[in-house]
Amino acid sequence: MATISLDSLDLAALLCSRVCHDVISPVGAIVNGLEVLEDDSDASMRDFALDLIQKSARQASARLQFARLAFGAAGSAGASIDLGDAEQVGRGLFLDDKISFSWSSPRLLFPKNRVKLLLNLVMIATTAIPRGGSIAVTVTGDAENCAFTIVSKGLNARIPAHSEALLSGSSETGTVDAHGIQIYYAGMVARASNMTIAFSIEGDEVTIKAATA
Repeated sequence: MATISLDSLDLAALLCSRVCHDVISPVGAIVNGLEVLEDDSDASMRDFALDLIQKSARQASARLQFARLAFGAAGSAGASIDLGDAEQVGRGLFLDDKISFSWSSPRLLFPKNRVKLLLNLVMIATTAIPRGGSIAVTVTGDAENCAFTIVSKGLNARIPAHSEALLSGSSETGTVDAHGIQIYYAGMVARASNMTIAFSIEGDEVTIKAATA
């Protein structure tokens, strides 16, 4: 394995690609719905188009709000984030989706990097169950000493490829692409937060655990 060499411009570009990937689908659906409204006079088709636009707009908004906390500044240096806000954007991510979502945590202020880590792990957890299923998030402890447990359960559950290497900041080639950037970024945030991450799998369940070092 080789240490990944990534300058700040490339990191920003890859994270932007990741955000765009998540948002482009619902935005494209909104455009398609508007085209149907323009070209089709059938009442049932117009109702279908309006429903598509409404659902896709909610989905795009939810994904952008999630990305703002997971990747954005979310306040000044040293700022804290309410776990209740993190739960809200987390639940929004799974609106009208094939994954059921549950969240259990105290209503506390946590350092923003730890909240970023938690939300990024939630997104990584979705890739562990490509055919859908359920994700359960549990947060224990306080802002100083805490632990996150995220359990993904579903058919053909799997630990995302190259997770351990990417979390440690390495890969076979010493590079990372848009598919692996989120796990690599989560590793960066974990180190900045003084937390460690571990993956495990048993049957159709993948568990991601993060705890203060």
